[in-house]
Amino acid sequence: MKPATFNTHGDMITKEANRTAEAAGRESGNFEDQIRVANELLRGLEIIAVGKLEDATERKQVLGLQEDIANALRSFTDSILEGERDFALAGAENREKAFTYLVRFLMSFASRTGTRERLQIFTTNYDRFIEVGADIAGLRLIDRFIGTLAPVFHASRLNVDMHYNPPGIRGEPRYLEGVAHFTKLHGSVDWIDFDRAIRRIGLPFGSTDMKPYLDVAGMEGVDAKGVMVYPNAAKDRETTSYPYVELFRDFAASICRPNSTVICYGYGFGDDHINRVLEDMLTIPSTHLVVVAYGDPYGRMMQTYKRHTQQITLMIGNHLGDLQTLVDHYLPKPAIDRTTVRMADLLKVRSSTVDNGPGKPTTDKDDSGS
Repeated sequence: MKPATFNTHGDMITKEANRTAEAAGRESGNFEDQIRVANELLRGLEIIAVGKLEDATERKQVLGLQEDIANALRSFTDSILEGERDFALAGAENREKAFTYLVRFLMSFASRTGTRERLQIFTTNYDRFIEVGADIAGLRLIDRFIGTLAPVFHASRLNVDMHYNPPGIRGEPRYLEGVAHFTKLHGSVDWIDFDRAIRRIGLPFGSTDMKPYLDVAGMEGVDAKGVMVYPNAAKDRETTSYPYVELFRDFAASICRPNSTVICYGYGFGDDHINRVLEDMLTIPSTHLVVVAYGDPYGRMMQTYKRHTQQITLMIGNHLGDLQTLVDHYLPKPAIDRTTVRMADLLKVRSSTVDNGPGKPTTDKDDSGS
């Protein structure tokens, strides 16, 4: 997220990015702030350049700023892929340990009884760590993309889900296990805006370069500017654009309901458009918010906590924020179904039987005769 370099009006972009970042409660502007300001400036220059001669200064500035934005996005997507690649190319022992904890973290929430609603996963990250963890765990993610070779994002909410009927029971379909709904609120490194549609390309995890996967028949002219990694905006402008308005509608509809519980892990409450939805959810008395983080350097979590003390649980600190510690000591172990849990209880009771001699078996004091 380090700042990018712009050759066209770079000083103006940096100053405006810092100003809006301070207004949002952050110390200085980051890459997302710069891209947002650069896009706004580009649109203004394009309007000014209308009707100008080909060699006019305004037209040259438009072309220069377009190239700067493309280079910045290309560098940013390369850094995302580099992070994925470092994860995939780590030593065998470290890689296996990391994947194990990632899977256990996901399955602590995804493993639920067939009578309960699906787990809803929302992320603002552009990388694909959640996706690769779900693949390893055998967890099927349902999102708005439909298709096999080049899935296309659909505006309508296609809640295609999978159910089954337990043996011996009629008329009571239950949710199939190992399925979760998944939404990437700020887009993804493998989403491409092309031909008036948002498509997900087959970009391998940790690729060294995404350009070869864009140079395919039917996608001529697509470059890094078409990657759907949408920058943060202080005025919520990204939530008014396609496809982000649909993604945030899913987010609001999923959590702003009675008895909803939202667990935030690693979120610093720096996005006002997300905070607003969380605040709306907390206006419902039966909802609850759990925040797990290393710290609150800007005090934004505490501001929300003070307004909804009874509905928020804070787990803040180096100990609680550590993923390994969280999985080992605090998160519940995955439990697939009540039947499995009941069988485990029965086996536990049977294994506690003590043999005091021929014909005199006894059980623990708390044996209920099951």
